[in-house]
Amino acid sequence: MALLKWLFETNLHFGTKSIAVRELIGGILGLTSAILGARRKVSAWPIGILGDGLLFTVFLGAVFSFGDKAQHANFYGQAGRNLLLIIVSVYGWIRWANQRKSHATSPVVIPRWTTVREKLILVPIIVGFFVVSSRIFVALGESGTWLLVDTWIFTGTALATYGMSRGYVEFWLVWVAVDFVGVPFAFKNGYYPTGTLYAIYLPFVIWGFASWLKISKNEKQER
Repeated sequence: MALLKWLFETNLHFGTKSIAVRELIGGILGLTSAILGARRKVSAWPIGILGDGLLFTVFLGAVFSFGDKAQHANFYGQAGRNLLLIIVSVYGWIRWANQRKSHATSPVVIPRWTTVREKLILVPIIVGFFVVSSRIFVALGESGTWLLVDTWIFTGTALATYGMSRGYVEFWLVWVAVDFVGVPFAFKNGYYPTGTLYAIYLPFVIWGFASWLKISKNEKQER
């Protein structure tokens, strides 16, 4: 209980800025998960779930800030992003774990590009998901300049996480698009560890994309 109290009430202060410790820890866990995911390690999923659980509380600042005025806003897209990440990550964890049990000597996932049929299914789902999500966030009281950005981060994260679980090479490119809007969003709204995490993600995402692209080409040549 003492640990939870410390985790939810402790903030690091840098001049006039205040950063929640759980945001910092959540960001580190998220980066660790991304690196393990690029290496196709099953442990990427539970570590990511822990990080997303912490970040979920950060972006519902009005609920979990415990009176700290530095982070008091609710960003439903960001909070929803982390909640959705947890749900999809459970799916990915089960899928990769089952693959590991069934094929102990084989990789848990074989990277490949999506087929034309898969694209025809996914694209309208993504568009519909984006539109519905934005309407939900508006109904919850979110508005202004960052509404579309927040909605895209939510939608792109859902798509990228699902793509990772299925082994789609494109999911790394979706992460790049999320990072490009996530960095200014986070810094503008005072979430400095999260903004830094998005920025640090970028070279790892590019490395992950190059790695999976190479694997997919090798697999195609071997067939």
